[in-house]
Amino acid sequence: MNKINALFANNKDRKLLSLYFCAGCPTFEGTGAVIKSMERHGIDMIEVGIPFSDPLADGPVIQSADTKALKNGMTVKALFGQLKAIKDEVQLPLVLMGYLNPIMHYGIEAFFQSCVESGVSGTIIPDLPFDDYLKVVKPIADKYDIRVIMMITPETSEERIRFIDEHTDGFIYMVSSASITGAQSSFGDAKLAYFNHINSMNLRNPRMIGFGISNKQTLTSAQDNAAGAIIGSKFVTLLNEVGDPDKALDLLFEALKN
Repeated sequence: MNKINALFANNKDRKLLSLYFCAGCPTFEGTGAVIKSMERHGIDMIEVGIPFSDPLADGPVIQSADTKALKNGMTVKALFGQLKAIKDEVQLPLVLMGYLNPIMHYGIEAFFQSCVESGVSGTIIPDLPFDDYLKVVKPIADKYDIRVIMMITPETSEERIRFIDEHTDGFIYMVSSASITGAQSSFGDAKLAYFNHINSMNLRNPRMIGFGISNKQTLTSAQDNAAGAIIGSKFVTLLNEVGDPDKALDLLFEALKN
């Protein structure tokens, strides 16, 4: 069974926590150390960002991390090499988060084949048109048993959400707002109403809520309304500040208590 599916199947009574970081930031060679540190700290799933020069869905924190990673020399090929080197040491699901341009340059089939070879279980491609996913990407991803995770936002229609739910597997990434990534102090009534509406739809796939989670209030709101939460910008900020993933994770867990 794909590790993403196994994670949700085996943890229906426990709220999950997934973290994002950008490969190659703060250092080119640190990818493996960050992943292994996350696993030691009990993180359930990891999103590894593929740096890109124009990350449209991301806020200033992740944009800055992308820029630094690219300056450090991170590429798709280099990232797969780093992941392959630790494949046998990592048990939790890895999800690659990256934009379509670098993946197409690498080659779509080669990309999914490399995912298998390096222990990657899924991918999130924010700018992948859904028609292209169905016609081009999904058949290749299915061939290699890699999950392609789709995002929904408060602006996604119910019809579209149900179509995504029908044609994807693994989990649905619920973006907490229609804006870019970045830490928020709380979720307002409109976002909570959106969470409640999605809950009432009784979708087939589990959901993870991301964007804006940085403290106890936002974490609790996300975990109360989905299978778990995804944290990105807050952890990326801490990792860049202290450089050491173990220290950054300790600081993150402290921040999530308040």
